Amino acid sequence: MLSKKFNILQVNTFDIGGGAERIAWNLFQAYRQRGLSSWLAVGYKKSCLSDVLAIPNTDCRGKWAHLWIGIGNTLSPLIKKIHGPDRLQGWIPMIGQPKRAAEILLGHEDFNFPGTWRLLELTPEPPEILHCHNLHGDYFDLRALPWLSQQIPVILTLHDAWLLSGHCAHSFDCDQWKTGCKQCPDLSIYPAIKRDATAYNWRRKRNIYAKSHLYIATPSRWLMRKVEQSILAPAIVESRVIPNGVDSEIFHPGDQREARAALDIPQEAKVLLCVGNATRSNPWKDYATLEAGMIRVAERLPNERVIWVCLGEEQKPESIGQTEAQFIVYQKDPATVARFYQAADIFLHAAKIEADTFPITILEALACGTPVVATAVGGIPEQIENGETGFLILPENAQAMAEAVINILKDKSLYQKMSKQAAAKAKKRFDLNIMVDKYLSWYSEILRDWKEKKKRKHLCAVRH
Repeated sequence: MLSKKFNILQVNTFDIGGGAERIAWNLFQAYRQRGLSSWLAVGYKKSCLSDVLAIPNTDCRGKWAHLWIGIGNTLSPLIKKIHGPDRLQGWIPMIGQPKRAAEILLGHEDFNFPGTWRLLELTPEPPEILHCHNLHGDYFDLRALPWLSQQIPVILTLHDAWLLSGHCAHSFDCDQWKTGCKQCPDLSIYPAIKRDATAYNWRRKRNIYAKSHLYIATPSRWLMRKVEQSILAPAIVESRVIPNGVDSEIFHPGDQREARAALDIPQEAKVLLCVGNATRSNPWKDYATLEAGMIRVAERLPNERVIWVCLGEEQKPESIGQTEAQFIVYQKDPATVARFYQAADIFLHAAKIEADTFPITILEALACGTPVVATAVGGIPEQIENGETGFLILPENAQAMAEAVINILKDKSLYQKMSKQAAAKAKKRFDLNIMVDKYLSWYSEILRDWKEKKKRKHLCAVRH
């Protein structure tokens, strides 16, 4: 229990969405439930909650920019009816911001979001902690970090490696981010840029961090090791590895037969599940390995009905080898998502090398008592205890994935052991309340030290 209440403002691209959004949202809600003053400032607001605040980037732009933003909004319905709407709709408002448009064309990362400088004015009470999550996504001016970190303590929780590089959220097997990005091998990696200005972008970020004083959190030791080798390291006042957490009141073991009946999944089938945003086209996921693994599993189980459920992908059902593939559109209701984990025999997760920080879907599966087979990349080995709660395999190894799946499906005692261990260890290590407690405890320490430093500075100023 906290001895003193304090005001917390979190910052993220969206309030509702994928992994990073859910972490920020769960913290925001948990703080409110504990009686703290909690707000969430976002670049793009989707919810209706009054304590979710839209960062006023548009309001802070000049009259000429406003004029063209208005023209773009007016023409939007018409533009959608003609060829190339996304590109045209995006560039009409930029006519009112020629300097910004030129920088984007040159490949400079877009930091022109003036609402960032008003963050501390958005809340009805002054925030005492500023906790930032993803700062990419076209809404945040990174150049404000030095100033913000002088006003109040600024915590950055990294959910990917964008802050460390010249443009990309994940660098795969490229390590130029350590010494200086240049001649980027792939400008299309999210967030994409128009031209190779990665050297300029990397140096600009380094100079921003050199003037900043930041508290850095990562969900995995793997990502923290990257931070410690990066341009962000000199800005660190203190760092913590705080694993992501999931709500065990929603994600918990359930009756498999009841879950399958509710979702209209055949009771006798062997059900393999994967969950992700647009898994087939997602640049971080390895759909090819998943598909090849499914084909091999079905071949090894010719007398069984094998169903592969892909949650988060909107497409008609199809046959992949002898496997029935069902593609289910993204489900907004977490309780429905939990039903899918409870209905599955095994959860599958295939990520490309160095491209998964600490996926929340794996934690949700474990919490529901569903054994996991996943590629041993990024922070994933810190989530799964190999042979205890699931199996870790090498990336791009469909054969190893199939073997791991078969081992679990054919050994009932192994399956039951893994299921029990997965739920118990997820509850012990990855419960939402554990994450909340760790952040709140750290906030208290940070504020105590911050106030002590301010007091010492004041005394020094008085003496001189």
